[in-house]
Amino acid sequence: MSKPRNTLPYVPCLFLCAVVCAACLPHFSFLKSGTVPSGQALSPPSQEHWFGTDDLGIDLFASVCYGAKSSLLLSVGSAVVAAIGGSIIGMLAGYAGGIIDTLIVSIIDFFIGIPDLLLMVVLGVFLGPGLANIIFAISLVSWIMPAKIVRSEVLKIKTENYIRLSKAYGAHFWHIFAWHLWKPLFSIILVSVIKIMNKAILAEASLAYLGLGDPLSKSWGMTITRAMDFPTIYLTDFWKWWLVFPTTVMVCTVLSVAAIGRWMELRIGGRTRS
Repeated sequence: MSKPRNTLPYVPCLFLCAVVCAACLPHFSFLKSGTVPSGQALSPPSQEHWFGTDDLGIDLFASVCYGAKSSLLLSVGSAVVAAIGGSIIGMLAGYAGGIIDTLIVSIIDFFIGIPDLLLMVVLGVFLGPGLANIIFAISLVSWIMPAKIVRSEVLKIKTENYIRLSKAYGAHFWHIFAWHLWKPLFSIILVSVIKIMNKAILAEASLAYLGLGDPLSKSWGMTITRAMDFPTIYLTDFWKWWLVFPTTVMVCTVLSVAAIGRWMELRIGGRTRS
């Protein structure tokens, strides 16, 4: 039996491209404001307001576009910080070995024992709202995965003969990293970024629901939370557009990113499974 082909998930890629384009729309003047009312409050979807309006009369399509910008910025920022930080820590542990490796592994085990949401809630309470604080909180609970994976990969790579020969000829760490380590690690780090992006979008929505999100943010999580906090939202037809549209876009984005991450993971042989 022939092995099934690992084809590129075209539909998730197209949807993610559409989300990126939507995130760019707030920079153009033809898009309605996502912060200033532009119609009657709680209007259903129409030709003028494609996704309807919220309780303040703000266009929901504009809110979703502003939310795409905010959520993508937060997720990419958290993913890059966590992936780079975790990769550096994992590389240090795997390459140095000895007491440094033991210490870092102990720190990783300590963080694994703490529920992610609990740690983010504690950090959210102490740090307060704000994009930078939320990125820091999400990054602090997300660096574990890339650190473990990179450490495991470095432990395997450093036993190769070409690494030993490089060390025998006096090559320093940065030479070995530039010529032998970064290429096999780059794809692993990239997949880690994709996975953490998913986690960040859902984590921000969870923090927003718990009242720890940035109230000035127009992220999808804050838009959904405002809809859920509206009195009698489920006893009216308002939820059909105010809640459904941003939730659908957020869920489809998460699924699209997950599908692309899964495709990339299969391409590199599943080495990112912690």
